[in-house]
Amino acid sequence: MDFVVLADAIAAWMRDYAGQARAEGFVVGLSGGVDSAVTAALATRAVGASHVLALWLPCHSLPEDEAYARMTAQALGLRLHTVDLNAAYDALLAALPPGSDMARANVKPRLRMTAWYYLAQSHNYLVAGTGNRPEMMVGYFTKYGDGGVDIEPLGELYKHEVRALARVLGVPEPVITRAPTAGLWPGQTDESELGITYAELDAILAALAEDRTPNAPEAVVARVRRMVAASAHKRALPPIFHVER
Repeated sequence: MDFVVLADAIAAWMRDYAGQARAEGFVVGLSGGVDSAVTAALATRAVGASHVLALWLPCHSLPEDEAYARMTAQALGLRLHTVDLNAAYDALLAALPPGSDMARANVKPRLRMTAWYYLAQSHNYLVAGTGNRPEMMVGYFTKYGDGGVDIEPLGELYKHEVRALARVLGVPEPVITRAPTAGLWPGQTDESELGITYAELDAILAALAEDRTPNAPEAVVARVRRMVAASAHKRALPPIFHVER
């Protein structure tokens, strides 16, 4: 695959989509990871740095995540805007009854989604998502959190393709090679939470998409199939009960 050609094609698609929506640019939340970095780079390629609002939205976040986000913004020529969500997160949890660890963790991306749309609407921008194909297929995103976006430039790309695209877009190498993390709690990584590496997940999902038998243990393939099936509701609009009239 020619990733320079791919970068130009995605950027043109983003530019056309914004034009059809009569939007003037994109909001991108930078997390310090490669997916958000590539999305920001593509948005910049599509509409120019002056029409990309890069956001750092700390919510009891790790200092290293901010350092990587700033590294990305500097490399892409973007100003990184900070909106501190710590107090909002604490106030919301104080108002809610006790919940599970995961329920509390998922408040963070849902607060970020609210901030994205507040700023996007204020600027007449669209919210650009950062989800890649394996994350979307197995449901590794928060419904109405990081999944609440207007456009998904990376939604058809496997993780190894995102990394390859990052290199032609000028994303800093430390951002490309760092362990993927959603930053939901200290020490959390995507692969440890998923229980599978992105390389394995890419290979299994690609084989299933092409109707091939994956070169992986049967139990692992079965687990991936279960994740895909269980997360189908995340990839669909809410179902509507149809009344016979």
